[in-house]
Amino acid sequence: MLKILKKIIPKALFEFFQPTYHYGLALLGTFFYRFPSRKLIIIGITGTKGKTTTAELVNSVLEYAGFKTALASTLRFKIGEKEKRNLFKMTMPGRFFIQKFLRDAVNANCSHAILEMTSEGAKQFRHKFIHPDALIFTNLAPEHIESHGSYENYVKAKLSIARELENSTKKVWPNKARRPENFPSGPAIIVNTDDKEAEKFLALNIKNKIPYSLNDAIAIKTDEKGSSFQIDKIVIHSKLPGIFNIYNMLGVIAYAKFVGISPENIKKGLEEINFVRGRMEKINKNHPSENLFDVIVDYAHTPDSLKAVYQTYGSKHHLVCVLGNTGGGRDKWKREEMGKIADKYCDQIILTNEDPYDEDPKEIVEDMKPASTSPSSRATAGEERSKFDIIMDRREAINRAIKLAYHFAKTSGNKQNSNKKIAVLITGKGTDPYIMGPHGTKQEWDDATVAREELKKILEK
Repeated sequence: MLKILKKIIPKALFEFFQPTYHYGLALLGTFFYRFPSRKLIIIGITGTKGKTTTAELVNSVLEYAGFKTALASTLRFKIGEKEKRNLFKMTMPGRFFIQKFLRDAVNANCSHAILEMTSEGAKQFRHKFIHPDALIFTNLAPEHIESHGSYENYVKAKLSIARELENSTKKVWPNKARRPENFPSGPAIIVNTDDKEAEKFLALNIKNKIPYSLNDAIAIKTDEKGSSFQIDKIVIHSKLPGIFNIYNMLGVIAYAKFVGISPENIKKGLEEINFVRGRMEKINKNHPSENLFDVIVDYAHTPDSLKAVYQTYGSKHHLVCVLGNTGGGRDKWKREEMGKIADKYCDQIILTNEDPYDEDPKEIVEDMKPASTSPSSRATAGEERSKFDIIMDRREAINRAIKLAYHFAKTSGNKQNSNKKIAVLITGKGTDPYIMGPHGTKQEWDDATVAREELKKILEK
C-alpha cells in the first residue's frame, strides 16, 4: 500500500503526511487488538549493538525464574514454546504486526514480552502504544545516518523510545495474576553508563534509573571460547565470548536484580545460552575441522562491532575475513573505515557482496578498500600481493575463505606463525534471510547454512 501511495503522490506531499500515516496505523492497531501491552510486562531493548543477544539473555533469565515469555527480535518471534524465524529483514515490523504479536502473547498467557526497539521503527512510530515497563539501553554508535539525516537525529530517535517510559501509568499486573511482593512500582530504564550518550538517557524523567558499567564486575576474563566474571556474589561462566557480551550480560543482571529475580536464576539463565544464532556463532563446533580452524558467523556491520569481533580473536589467530559491502544506499561513510579495520586485524580479506540494493555492488566494494594496504602475510618472498581479494559471489567468497583456512592449517607446520590457530570470520549478515538486490529483488540466504554447505564440500574432496 505504501509503495503505491509513493508512486501516485508527489514526493514533498508524501513526506509531509508520512508521519501521520504511520502514527495512525499504530493507533488503529492498538485499538483493533484491544491494547494488549496493558496486560503484559514489556521489556524493551534498544541501542546500536547487542540488542538481539541481550533480548535472548533476558528471555532465558525470565524463563528460569518461572515466567512464560514472548520475544520479538531481529532473530525470531517466540510466544511461549512456539517460535518462527524473523524473515522480514527488519527488527521491528510495522503496521499491525507488533500489536497482533502482543495480543497473541496475552492469549497464550504470557506474562512478559521482550521487544527489540529500533530507531527506524521509532521514526515510523512503531514504538507507540506499546507501553513498556522497562528499557535496557546498550550503547550508541553512528548508524543509519542517511536515513535519519544526522547522528543527532539518530540519537533523538533512540531517546524517543525511552520517552515512552516518562508518562507511563501502567499499574495492572499481567493477566490478573497476584503481584509479587516487593515488585518495584513504576517504569525503569537500565543504562550502560560507559556509553558516551548515557547521560541523555539518565536525564529523562523516568522513575527508576538503573545504571550498569563494566566496573561493576571483577575477575573479568574473555577469549574466543567464552567469558567469566563476578558481580556481587554472582559468578558467571558464559560460552559467549567478548567484552561486548559481558556488557550485554551486565545489562540483563541489572534489570533482573531490579525486579527481584534470584541470583541462582540469573546465573542459570545467563549460563544456559551457549550461542545466539548469527552472533559469534561457531559453525564448525564439534566438527572434525574444529581442530584445524574455526568458522564464525557474526552480524557485525558497524566499525565498532567489527573491531570488537576481530579483537576477540586477538593475536593468537591467523584471521581470514569475509567482509560484506555494508549495504547499498546507506552509511557510505563507514565503508573505508571498515576496510581499514579489516586491514589492521586480518591476515587475508575477501570483499564480497552483501545487500547492494540499487547501488552497483562492485563500486561499494571498491569504496571499502583503504587507499593503501599492507601486503598479505601469506605472500611469498618478493611478492607484494594485497590482503584484499574481491569475490562478488558471496557463496564463492565463503568457499574461498574456508579453503584458505584449510590450506593454511595443513601447511602451517613449515610456515611463520605456525603457533596461531586459523579463524574464518564471516561478518555483516548474521541471520539476515535475504541478499537484497536492485528494484526490490532478493535472494534467499543464510550465512551459517552456506558456510556449513561449503565446509562439507571442501572436506569431502
